[in-house]
Amino acid sequence: MGERLKVRIDKIVPRGFGLGFAGRTPIFVSLAAAGDLVRVAVSRVKGSAVFAEIEEVLEASPDRIEPPCEYFGTCGGCDLQQMNYAAQLEAKRAIIADCLRRIAKLDPVPDIEMIGCPEPFGYRLRAQWHADAGRRMIGYFKRNSRDLIDVRSCPVLVPELQQEMSRLREGLHRIDPNQTKIQIDSACGLGGEVSTFSRELVEPTKQIRLEAAGERFAFSARTFFQGNRFQIERLVATAIGDESGSLALDLYSGVGLFTLPLARRFERVIGVEESRFAVEFANRNAETAGLGNVEFVAEPVRRFLAESDLAGVDLVLLDPPRAGTEADTIMNLIAVNPRVVSYVSCEPSVLARDLKRFVESGYRIEKITAIDLFPQTHHVETIARLVSPSA
Repeated sequence: MGERLKVRIDKIVPRGFGLGFAGRTPIFVSLAAAGDLVRVAVSRVKGSAVFAEIEEVLEASPDRIEPPCEYFGTCGGCDLQQMNYAAQLEAKRAIIADCLRRIAKLDPVPDIEMIGCPEPFGYRLRAQWHADAGRRMIGYFKRNSRDLIDVRSCPVLVPELQQEMSRLREGLHRIDPNQTKIQIDSACGLGGEVSTFSRELVEPTKQIRLEAAGERFAFSARTFFQGNRFQIERLVATAIGDESGSLALDLYSGVGLFTLPLARRFERVIGVEESRFAVEFANRNAETAGLGNVEFVAEPVRRFLAESDLAGVDLVLLDPPRAGTEADTIMNLIAVNPRVVSYVSCEPSVLARDLKRFVESGYRIEKITAIDLFPQTHHVETIARLVSPSA
């Protein structure tokens, strides 16, 4: 701990670290760019891996730029602003490939199509803020801590959410100053409508709307909805592709972002979602769209697959949370033997783990596409299209 080292950064690896070596010891460096020569201080040791923070950039990578956000490096949100956008995209492609090679044991790794965001700032329709009424602060946690930063301006937010954060800050003087741990979920919809949800604040949670993929969706900050205003339609189109048929399952269906477009192509669609708040919106959205061939089931995906008698499933669209699915969920899904699986994942390591199970069961990976829903961060959305051995 605290040891100083001089390290050349070879590449960017999962979780956004720059990887270099001191002898044979791997050094994982925060906020680095491939090609940097840096002096670092060791901050943590875990097994044979050493984690370090940059003290000085001795030789800057050609990919390194000046981060535009004044809070970068302190804030725990963005971790790739030190790199130009083309380098960010290439780093994310390499992260996905690394996970597929190491975890899924794919050799060779399939080609990965990378779709960048047309606007790498001002894109974010959803955010989670933390607030301290006593200190009248609102913002994000510091990197690697639970300490709060008072963020006056966040360049990845859409302007309406930036305005809402400022409005909430101004109202903190009316809240009990003993409320020092406030969490606020926010979302922006059509026409700049903003919805917020907090268990600590008394403000009502508004219903808002958004148009995407030819459909209109009602939702609120209490439910999940994709957060990049420029990439939602591309995500839906990529995940569904040209598929059509008799029966499709949309697992972890939320408010129906994929379910409604699927219902235009399939005779019957079942959406499965554990959140009852989301299912209420999903049913309302299907009714508004005039779709009578959709059924939403409000229960955990794990239980649904274990207890349902399913046959003749043409497509399963799978979009789990970042933590992924349990092992038996994937194995129960494989037992259903859908003709095609479209797996949407925001965590490459979890995707690779599950792809290994599919491939070992005979499924073939037909295509892998990465869509950058999270510019300036190491996170990336990946869609894998899998075809059954019996198809």
